[in-house]
Amino acid sequence: MIKKITKILTIFLIIVGSTKNINADELKPSDGHQFNFFSGVWDINNDFDKSSELFGIQHSNENLFRDTFLGKLSPISGFMMTADSDTYFYTGVQAEYKIGKLNLTPSFSPGLYSVGDGKDLGYPLEFKSELQISVDFFGSRLGYSQSHLSNADMGDKNPGADSYMFNFMKSF
Repeated sequence: MIKKITKILTIFLIIVGSTKNINADELKPSDGHQFNFFSGVWDINNDFDKSSELFGIQHSNENLFRDTFLGKLSPISGFMMTADSDTYFYTGVQAEYKIGKLNLTPSFSPGLYSVGDGKDLGYPLEFKSELQISVDFFGSRLGYSQSHLSNADMGDKNPGADSYMFNFMKSF
């Protein structure tokens, strides 16, 4: 378990460390594309010897954000893959709530899951619900999120999978 967490944190720090440090005065307007690079542990409710590393990327377009009575909503799309070659392609919606530099971002995304050598979730159509907490950091965001994947009992079985991730978000 310690080895997996060390690997995840190392990759996360490499991503963060490879970005250019900038001053607030140097911030320029972006074209509205925000990418969320994330890494974490897949299937945390299972025994840790059966859980797996998780890596992924998510895209949102800040120009498509809409202020509604539910908050600031935006479409998202993304991809994640486990070390066991399980994959999940998804598209959905996220809401964003700002409290100073703190951001609370719940999301919901249906998508297609393909089992590799990992956990069989029982059906190709899965639904991901996620809650992310992030902080603004020199033109980027650093965050933590937890998600749950489930097929809503549409398949023969529905074991679900919970994950936690460390997030690095950057607008381009």
